[in-house]
Amino acid sequence: MWQTSALYDQIVAFGGQIWHIALTLGIATAVFAPLEYFLAVRRSGFFYRGWRIDLAWYFLSGLTLGFVLGPITATIAWGAHAVLPTAMTEAASALPLWARMIGAMIVGEVGFYWGHRWTHAIPFLWQFHAVHHSAEHVGFLVNTRGHPVDVAFTRACGLVLLYAFGFADAVGPDPTLVPALVVFVGSFWTYFIHANVKVRLGFLEEVISTPFFHHWHHTREDHKDHNYASMVPVMDRIFGTMYRPKDWPTEYGTATPMPDSVIGQLLQPFAPPPVAALTKVDPGAG
Repeated sequence: MWQTSALYDQIVAFGGQIWHIALTLGIATAVFAPLEYFLAVRRSGFFYRGWRIDLAWYFLSGLTLGFVLGPITATIAWGAHAVLPTAMTEAASALPLWARMIGAMIVGEVGFYWGHRWTHAIPFLWQFHAVHHSAEHVGFLVNTRGHPVDVAFTRACGLVLLYAFGFADAVGPDPTLVPALVVFVGSFWTYFIHANVKVRLGFLEEVISTPFFHHWHHTREDHKDHNYASMVPVMDRIFGTMYRPKDWPTEYGTATPMPDSVIGQLLQPFAPPPVAALTKVDPGAG
């Protein structure tokens, strides 16, 4: 009897997760679809080429990312408190929530920047990240076209610094609050920067990432080693990877061969790469 009850609870929990994912998709579509229609960088229609793969990745990522990232986050939290001095891991714990959030966004962005940059510089990591850059149309839903290994790695790079400097804590009354808020804000903003929306913010683009900034990261043109930050372009300015031309890019994607199915894209990074790929990252990588 208890087995039947446990199975029922699992089915209910899975159904709740599907409902949450579908609701989030509905909200994101309600916000960004009209903007992409009226302010499109280029007209593509609602059902653009590749939309089925983006949609499939959306649900696959939503169902698997928590399972993949959960143990990683727990390990990072445990490791930070086991290895680093208490004065360091509790440096920001006494700050009010708003100050911790601001600090966490900045510190987390540093970690994300370098994690993202490494996925382009290290051939092994690029095999996973290339899935994200295989999209030849960039819109808000491309945000979730990402291999779970790739997404978990880049997020983990940000989380390491959060726990190391005390902006996130493995204990306390709300041990997951700040990391959850950082991930939530970051996720919403990455929908925006991928959106097919012709928006410019003038001088603010030096401190706030925009679709224009990130679209140049996805182009097949002269984007290599540029625009890695997700929210704070200052990172690219500091580390010499900022790129702000005058016009929008005309072509997106990557020269790295990529299967046309989600299952193929999920499994391809585990296949032995070509000999040439072992020594050189794809020059057309986004």
